[in-house]
Amino acid sequence: MRGTGIRLRYLLHPREEVNRPDLPVLSVYRDHGVVPKDSRSDNFNKTPIDVSRYQVVKAGDLVVNKMKAWQGSIAVSRYSGIVSPDYLVCSVSSDIHGPYLHYLLRSKPLVAEYGKRSKGIRPAQWRLYWEDLADIGVGLPSLEEQRRIASFLDGSVALIDGLISARSSQRDGVEERFFVEISEMLTPGIVGASGNDRAWPWLPEFIPGIPMVRLGYLSKLQAGITVHEGRELGGDVVTRPYLRVANVQAGQVDLSGISEIQVPRAMANRSTLRSGDVLMTEGGDLDKLGRGTVWRGEIPDCLHQNHVFAIRPDRERLDGNYLVLLTQSMHGRCYFESTGSKTTNLASTNSSKIMKFPIPLRGLDSQRRIVRILNASRETTSRLMRAIDTQLTLLAERKQALITAAVTGQIDVTTARGV
Repeated sequence: MRGTGIRLRYLLHPREEVNRPDLPVLSVYRDHGVVPKDSRSDNFNKTPIDVSRYQVVKAGDLVVNKMKAWQGSIAVSRYSGIVSPDYLVCSVSSDIHGPYLHYLLRSKPLVAEYGKRSKGIRPAQWRLYWEDLADIGVGLPSLEEQRRIASFLDGSVALIDGLISARSSQRDGVEERFFVEISEMLTPGIVGASGNDRAWPWLPEFIPGIPMVRLGYLSKLQAGITVHEGRELGGDVVTRPYLRVANVQAGQVDLSGISEIQVPRAMANRSTLRSGDVLMTEGGDLDKLGRGTVWRGEIPDCLHQNHVFAIRPDRERLDGNYLVLLTQSMHGRCYFESTGSKTTNLASTNSSKIMKFPIPLRGLDSQRRIVRILNASRETTSRLMRAIDTQLTLLAERKQALITAAVTGQIDVTTARGV
């Protein structure tokens, strides 16, 4: 750091002011700092009805997410509002320029310092307490220099954020285009059906010449094991790997953290996955409810938890990959979102609703041809999205590097050109 060294305890003043439920709820993020919570579509943490204990934030206050400070969730707020009582709110001394402090505390060296000082058994439980934050020393240039640095970074960061926003929109568009392509090919009667006067657009006649059949007539649903630590074990017991809800994601299976369980052999035999089974979870994000993925026998003798449904298609009539694509189409989204039990942005379904899912029953050859076409399109889409993700990563790294260079004196902001 540059300039005169001073500990944060002399620049920040913790305070707790509550009982202002009339103010908007704010959140702090590592990418954009403090923003109104309802401005972010990816914030699924439910705000309680009673926010009387939420802390008041005034424009110019420092807000720290104590559990995510080590990720960079710390910022000076431009908004007035209230934040979770789990956050730390501090007023800022007049001895430092607030916008400069915002960038200083989000620079790479200080974010790394929060990680060193956070306490907890594992990252998900790490917390940065006031005493540990207050003891951090920072270097301060003159107030005039602080203002120049902050002004330079305001312009440069805004430009980078604009590029990030444009690339993010482009990524969303690429993903949505593939979703539309799936819907147009699999269920053409759904696309553009807003003028349909029927209550449900997936009635049997919505695709002329193609019968609609309930999934239950084309497959069996296998029940999973109930994870019960108090279960008494005796007799013929086996130890098997098993899939939890966290392992089954929309369109893929995450095998990075597979657990094992001891169960009676007979129970294991009833809940063993077979290659070709289609996996769905009982609950999840509303927009992903019912999305399936094909199990390809990645782990031999693997079981599944009871909150993970294993659908075993009749291979003479239904291709599992075709079923998965249907769950990703507008038809699948409409069905599962309308039949799911909803709580805020989370939802759940059950075996009965899954087995009633209407399937446009084409011939197997037609199903497989559609799968081949859409898989080829998916690969093209994936390549585009990976390229955009790489650009987004580079832009985020560039922003972080620029902030760090400016507040540590590695660049002269009076001559630098920013981005």
